Amino acid sequence: MTSFDPARLRSVQLVPVTAMNKAGGLDLEQQSELFRRSYDAGIRVIIPAAGSAEFHTLSEDEIVSLIDCARTSMGDDAAVVVPLGSSVDFCLRLGRRAIDAGADATLVMPLNFPYISNAGARDYYQALLDGLDCPTMLYKKAAIPSDPLLLDLADHPNLVGVKYAVNDMNAFNQVVEADQGKLDWFCGSAERFAPFYMLAGATGYTSGAGNLCPRLTLSLHSAMVRGEWEEAIRLQRLINPIEHYRGRDDNSYNISFLKYAIRHIGLEFGTPRPPQRQLTEAEKQEIDEMIVPILAAERELAMVAV
Repeated sequence: MTSFDPARLRSVQLVPVTAMNKAGGLDLEQQSELFRRSYDAGIRVIIPAAGSAEFHTLSEDEIVSLIDCARTSMGDDAAVVVPLGSSVDFCLRLGRRAIDAGADATLVMPLNFPYISNAGARDYYQALLDGLDCPTMLYKKAAIPSDPLLLDLADHPNLVGVKYAVNDMNAFNQVVEADQGKLDWFCGSAERFAPFYMLAGATGYTSGAGNLCPRLTLSLHSAMVRGEWEEAIRLQRLINPIEHYRGRDDNSYNISFLKYAIRHIGLEFGTPRPPQRQLTEAEKQEIDEMIVPILAAERELAMVAV
C-alpha cells in the first residue's frame, strides 16, 4: 500500500456536487472552480462522484474525469477519495483508473444489490480489499454489512475506516469500543448527526452542506475536536436548515437542493439527472430565503480569515 497517512481523513469529508452543462454532460470548468474554492476555504478531504454527487448516474469515464479534476485543482495535501460500487470487476477497473488519475483512497459505497447477505458481503469486500492496494473505507447504511463483519475485516491492512450512517448511537458506540482503535470511524450522516457521532468516537464526518459553507462546517469540526460543545452546537444549528431541507421526503431533496442552492455562491451546476427530483418554483423561493443567513455567516468567517 502507498504511504498515505489515514489520519488525513480525520476531518470534514466533502462530497462535492457534480457540475453539468445544459446538454447534461460534465462541466469541468465549473467543477474545478468549486474544488479550488473548497481547498482555499480549508477542505482537505474530498469524495468526488459519491452519493450527493449523483454516483449512480455517472459513467466510469465521468468518475475518473472528476477524480482527475479534483487532483489537478487542489493542493497535494488534499486527500482525494474515489467511490466504488456495482460489480467487483467494475470496482477494480474504476479503482485502478482513479488511482492512476490521482485518487489517494477508495470508498466502497452502500451495497445496493438484491438478496444480499453478510456472507456475500464479506466475499465482495475481501475481493476489493485484496484487489486494490490502497487505503479503503467502507460505507455502512443498512443492516449489511453487520457490525461484527466490519470488526472481522478490521485487520485487513488496506481497510482504514468506516463511514457509518445507520444513526443508532448505541450500536455505533459499541462497535467503536469493540474495534479498539484499529479503524477510524466516521459519521456518514453529515452535520445533523456529527456531534453525537463525535462524542461516541467518530473522528470526522462527510458533508454536503460544505459545498455552500465550507468554513462553517470546518469550524464545527474544529470545535468538536477541541471539546467546545456549546460552540459546536451553535454552529450545527446554523447549518441545520440545509440538512433539514435535504432530509425532506426520505432525503429525496439531498441532491436537488445543493445543485440549486450552489447558484447563491456564483456557480451554475445545472439540474440533477433522473431519477432525482426537480424543484418547484415555490421550493426554489423557499431555498432562496432560507440560505441567506447561512451564507452571511460563511462570509463573516471568510473575512476573519483574511
